[in-house]
Amino acid sequence: MFRCSKLDRGARMAAIVAAGSMLTGAALPSLEQRLLYSHNTERARADLPAMHWDAGLAADAAKWSRHLAATGRFEHFEEFSDDPDAQGENLWMGTRDAFSPETMVGHWIGEKKHFKPGVFPNNSTTGDLADVGHYTQIMWRDTSKVGCAIAANAEDEFLVCRYSATGNVIGERPF
Repeated sequence: MFRCSKLDRGARMAAIVAAGSMLTGAALPSLEQRLLYSHNTERARADLPAMHWDAGLAADAAKWSRHLAATGRFEHFEEFSDDPDAQGENLWMGTRDAFSPETMVGHWIGEKKHFKPGVFPNNSTTGDLADVGHYTQIMWRDTSKVGCAIAANAEDEFLVCRYSATGNVIGERPF
């Protein structure tokens, strides 16, 4: 893993590119590193500090991803929005063994094409928050930790990523 919080934008991108050249595609040693790298590469493009992996968030994500795989349902975890320990959450579902972790996260990052700067929730060029909500959670300036897990049933895989601090806060700018 790499830390780039005090580097300028050019140095931050160089560090990520260097790490990527050592840890690309299937050669990455762990799912954790692959998912973290996918998130942090996009954050570095916007000169945002890298997130760090959090085992507690990953454990919570694993529990929820197993639930989704067992039920076959695709739904967010319900929690109280006034909970001081609330977590942000991104979900992805697709055909089992058909997508790499980088592609899964890439679908969320692809929402960037509909993103417009401004105060949340007015960040979508389409007017639909669902078109950018995963992207803004990844890019949320105050989010510093992430933990993810993938679970599968006979047909589908479910990626759950949890974030702290939670993003997508009404009235705030994502980044």
